[in-house]
Amino acid sequence: MSSKLENPNSLLPDLERLPRHVAIIMDGNGRWAKKKLLNRVKGHEQGADTVRMIVRATRELGIPFLTLYAFSTENWQRPKTEVMALMALLKRFLVREKDEMLENGIRLSVIGQTERLPDDVQDAMRKTMEATAHGRRMTLTLALSYGGREELVRAVRAMGNRIAEGTLDPEMVDEAVISQHLYTAAMPDPDLMIRTSGEMRISNFLLWQLAYAEMAFTPTLWPDFTKEDYLNILRDFGNRERRFGKTGDQLDPG
Repeated sequence: MSSKLENPNSLLPDLERLPRHVAIIMDGNGRWAKKKLLNRVKGHEQGADTVRMIVRATRELGIPFLTLYAFSTENWQRPKTEVMALMALLKRFLVREKDEMLENGIRLSVIGQTERLPDDVQDAMRKTMEATAHGRRMTLTLALSYGGREELVRAVRAMGNRIAEGTLDPEMVDEAVISQHLYTAAMPDPDLMIRTSGEMRISNFLLWQLAYAEMAFTPTLWPDFTKEDYLNILRDFGNRERRFGKTGDQLDPG
């Protein structure tokens, strides 16, 4: 498939407002495979194709931040064979997509307990991150061995250490300081969170960062999620009124 990008105006000519940061819980690979009487790994392979499509569409639209929940801390509890297959797919993605990321100005970022990943996956991850570090058109963040509660525990410990060292005044700890100690310190909070497969929960994903995100849940399984599904959700987002605690009249006094 060609990596050439389309004109974003041709994709959403009727949409005036796009999110700056989209976060996606990519759910349903296993159920997709089960429905088709296939091995669960086949579902993950098909889901990887959807990842490529969504990354390209996001870049085409000019959305600068995309975060994908690729592997949670809880996913380590899955059967060993499935975990090994997921790690192999992840490594393949990191290696094969590097050139397209470079060509299209996409910077790869990773959040989570990456030290738990296999050494060869960590090596591929570092090489792709280093190669794409100067990408300025879009940041693709993969949440790998990631858990929102673990992230908050990590942040509290880091702040506690700074307080003990005398480099942080506890009276100065506010929302901004907490955000600075999270994995996502270098990016804005998501404006839109999408979850596929019909589940309506956030499953320990970006617990702090999703405080004011718009939520979109679709019954479509991730391997079946299409560009048109994505665009329809973005159209819906563009029509929502984001008040952040204010009234509609305050946002539009006229």
